[in-house]
Amino acid sequence: MPFSPKQTRELLDQLEHLPNRKLGQNFLVDGNIVRKSLELAEVRPGDRVIEIGPGLGTLSKALIKAGAEVWAVERDATLAEHLKSSLCPQTEAFHLIEGDCLEYPFAGLPEEAAAEPFKIVANLPYAVSTPWMEAVLTGPLPQRMALMLQKEAGDRYIAESDNKSFGAISIFLQSAYKVHARHIVSASCFYPAPKVSSMLLCLERKESPIRFPSETRIQIRSFFTQRRKQLAALCRKENDPRLSAWFQALTDKGVLPTVRPEQVTTEDWAKLLKF
Repeated sequence: MPFSPKQTRELLDQLEHLPNRKLGQNFLVDGNIVRKSLELAEVRPGDRVIEIGPGLGTLSKALIKAGAEVWAVERDATLAEHLKSSLCPQTEAFHLIEGDCLEYPFAGLPEEAAAEPFKIVANLPYAVSTPWMEAVLTGPLPQRMALMLQKEAGDRYIAESDNKSFGAISIFLQSAYKVHARHIVSASCFYPAPKVSSMLLCLERKESPIRFPSETRIQIRSFFTQRRKQLAALCRKENDPRLSAWFQALTDKGVLPTVRPEQVTTEDWAKLLKF
């Protein structure tokens, strides 16, 4: 069971640690959310699971109790030391790296383990959720992800075209994953309570996931930094025959020449890979 708000405060006091807002340190204090995360990820004995920002170890302990082997990365030195002294000696199923999740997006999961199905279950630091997700999408793709993240970030992940939240990360993620479930999570489920809304999001890898090479990702991100410009003008500016042929194919199928980047569907963006 997770610590109650009182127990969490007491443990943080013992560690002489103040929650760091810049690192998104909002600790889960609701057992139902922990159970829901494991349920959505379909954690089973023998599963390989990556955890980002284990903090005080609440989610880690639940994963281990469910029979998973956990690879975790924790940036905060005080919390990492706490986990090393309190959890690591108790089990060989918990592997911890002290470092930044943007440098270790897979928390040190060995290559041979990453070649087999694995999952990610994480209470993501809000400030890094999008760059971390982009890093994940360029590596071996997890079979399933159950992610606690800021609702605004979750909205960007799952937004459809013609929506102000739709952007490059929406395209990259939805080309590889489908949304299995999403739930809004109350601020009272955390200590300290965040000032933003949270979302528990479950993503399931598609049977034939599409991944964009680095050059194409850079182009798409560039277009969305100029999202109010018409796509025709953006393609002309690039002076790239591949983009011109792709845009011509879109207009041939009925897409208006005045379309803007956010109005093009994920499926149509994926067709760029054919040119």
